[in-house]
Amino acid sequence: MQAVLIIPETEWRAVVGRLERLEAQQQAAAGPAPAPDDILTTDQAAELLGITPEAVRCARRAGRLPGVRRNEKAFGFRRSVVEAYPLRYQRPAL
Repeated sequence: MQAVLIIPETEWRAVVGRLERLEAQQQAAAGPAPAPDDILTTDQAAELLGITPEAVRCARRAGRLPGVRRNEKAFGFRRSVVEAYPLRYQRPAL
C-alpha cells in the first residue's frame, strides 16, 4: 500500500520553482563544461609532434601514446595527449 500526499497547485509550483533555482545554482557553481578534445589522425599527430607517422604508430604500439580507434583500420589521437607527449617522452634539443 502506498501513501499519497495531495498538495495545492500553488504550493507544488513553489516547490518546483525552488528545485529549478537550486539546479541552476549548482550548474553555475560547477562552471562551464570543458571543451571536447579533438581527435587527430595519425598524420595530423605526426605533423604536430614533428615526427614521422610511422614513429607515431610505434609510440602507440609501445603504449607511450594512447590511441582511440576511429574505424577498423585507423587510430586517432586526442589532442591533449599528443600535446603532452613531447614533455614526457622526447628529449630537448641540445
